Amino acid sequence: MVRRLKWKAVLVVLITALAIHLGLPLKEKINLGLDLQGGMHLILRVDTSSLSPQEKKGVMERALAIVRNRVDQFGVSEPSIQIQGKDRIVVQLPGVTERERAIDLLGKTALLEFKLVESDKEKLRSALEGNIPEGYELKELFFSRREKEERREFLLLHKTPCLTGKYLIDANMRFDPEHFNQPVVALRFNREGAKKFAQISSKNVGKRLAIVLDGEVQSAPVIREPILNGEAIISGDFTQTEASDLAIILRAGALPAPIRIEEERTVGPSLGKDSIQRGIRSAIWGGMAVVLFMAIYYLLAGMIADLALCLNLILILGALAYFKATLTLPGIAGIILTIGMAIDANVLIFERIREEIKNGRSLRNAISAGYKRAFLTIVDANLTTLITALILFRFGSGPVKGFAVTLSIGIIASMFTALFCTRLIFDFLSLFKGFQSLPMLQMIRESKIDFVKKRRVAYFFSACLLVLGMGSFIFKGERNFGIDFRGGSLQQFKFIKAVPLEKVRSSLAKAGLTPQTQQFGSEKEILIKSDYNVSGQIEKCLKEEFKDAHPQRVRIERVGPAVGRDFKRRAILSLLLSMIAVCIYISYRFEFRFAIAAIIALFHDVLITSGLLSLTNREISLSIIAALLTIVGYSLNDTIVVFDRIREERKIMKRKSLPEIVNLSINQTLSRTLLTSLTTFIVVLSLYIFGGQVINDFAFTLLVGIIVGTYSSIFVACPILIEGRH
Repeated sequence: MVRRLKWKAVLVVLITALAIHLGLPLKEKINLGLDLQGGMHLILRVDTSSLSPQEKKGVMERALAIVRNRVDQFGVSEPSIQIQGKDRIVVQLPGVTERERAIDLLGKTALLEFKLVESDKEKLRSALEGNIPEGYELKELFFSRREKEERREFLLLHKTPCLTGKYLIDANMRFDPEHFNQPVVALRFNREGAKKFAQISSKNVGKRLAIVLDGEVQSAPVIREPILNGEAIISGDFTQTEASDLAIILRAGALPAPIRIEEERTVGPSLGKDSIQRGIRSAIWGGMAVVLFMAIYYLLAGMIADLALCLNLILILGALAYFKATLTLPGIAGIILTIGMAIDANVLIFERIREEIKNGRSLRNAISAGYKRAFLTIVDANLTTLITALILFRFGSGPVKGFAVTLSIGIIASMFTALFCTRLIFDFLSLFKGFQSLPMLQMIRESKIDFVKKRRVAYFFSACLLVLGMGSFIFKGERNFGIDFRGGSLQQFKFIKAVPLEKVRSSLAKAGLTPQTQQFGSEKEILIKSDYNVSGQIEKCLKEEFKDAHPQRVRIERVGPAVGRDFKRRAILSLLLSMIAVCIYISYRFEFRFAIAAIIALFHDVLITSGLLSLTNREISLSIIAALLTIVGYSLNDTIVVFDRIREERKIMKRKSLPEIVNLSINQTLSRTLLTSLTTFIVVLSLYIFGGQVINDFAFTLLVGIIVGTYSSIFVACPILIEGRH
């Protein structure tokens, strides 16, 4: 036995050392998400509606290569660019602060065309009157790109370009000495393009040639002499940065189809830093509270559980580093939640050991029986939560995936530390003769509450909550959902001094803007929700009206209606798939009626939580969907522990009725149910208090879900099992 324990100890030490090696130093090994380090997350849709079936072949791969080329030349460190679905490209740009510049760089199709300007003034006059001749198009040339309303000229262009950018081999920004060193873009064509350009310029000396980019005339110089060297210049009142970016776009090549930005999430570095600090603070306070509680309540066993909890965190960080997973703000929340859930398995084991000692077993035998009897319950409870986490990873998006990753890793790590590591410590201690007792405090003695008799009161209470919550939900309709599902824009602004909310609203109203405006966190921060396309106007208005307060946009999220509908579909699908997967698993491990009772309880939990979100005016976002799926897993955790005890007691007490067995099982597991709910509640409460406003709704949803899930496992799932016994 001693030899076997030594090998187990060596294995634990090696795994711990490997995790520490992989995870340290944290700053270098752990990849931070854009919501923590700042940066941009974009979903680009490639519009192929105007392309023929032949032209559509390979269009996404070409678009991806061009977008990647533009990003590489923009100089972004470690970008992520990949195809999503049939017509979308996901772009993540860590650390990017020049938002407008990045959007312009990625969003332009870069279709470069050279078109002859019609010199016949009669044709131009006729076009201005609305009679555009066939084969022509009317365009505007703005002399000052920053004063469009003042200086412009109408040009009548030949629709068919005489030369396009497909012959371009180079484009560079340079200064034009003939025009006061203004920044211009110098173009160079390949041999075929140079030949065509020479022919065009030779035949049209004295005429104007318009240089058109994405349908907008950049300049229209007069051809004074034949251009034989295959070079041209685009001028147009550019700044140095604008000319440099245009050169990048032209060098990368024209996109094969227009691109639309359907989703944008940009976080400033200051907000990211604040999120990290708040996340760490909430993790420390939550962890300390749980560690202290376990040490006081379970004494020596609690200290062993605390040691396992520390090891659990080391393993999570090591796994995140090994899999090169990205740690997001919801991911930190997942780690914090794992702290509470990791204690769950230990509490289950300790309460089993306590029962075995009461039944007269020796300490060594009680420990062995406690772990043996708790094993399947822990596996069942954690696997159901893992199922929901994996579904969330499959259908989640952005930071929500980070939550699913940390939760999944945390579940696996907590099972290893609870079932293997703590058992190893107890086995070592049992080798010493002095280890003859395992004292623990007991909050709840042997209870004999008739829960079955009170089930109809619980039904009435649940019905009231459901009617109230769902009534509010139905009445509000689409207003229950945030921009993730409705589409629109969300902006968070930070000021150096407090700005009255009413003054902000009146200033925006004067500019013809009526967004939803609210205080966010402190008096110096404001959250503004509006339509998708007015975010720029809102920022401009605030910067003009509140110059002294120096408004800074620290976060912007924009979601197009198509993406919003897709998110809603995926959210519903993920919830339904979770229910189906859980139903199949419980039917396999228990019986079909157990699965039905569990599913009804899950619907009860999700609907009541959603109703309370509606009553408290909290919008449902992607992170809330993640929280609801977590509630599904957590509620199942509680329910399965009771179901497992019912199954066990039915084998022993064959002469007792099901209501008697259900009552007995609930009372036997009541101490464990309340203790694990309490420890998880403590860490989530820490997240709610210290985690910051960005994650406040997420934490609130989990708090409600823990309470409702604990209640339903006792008063909904088990009583329904009795109702369906016939």
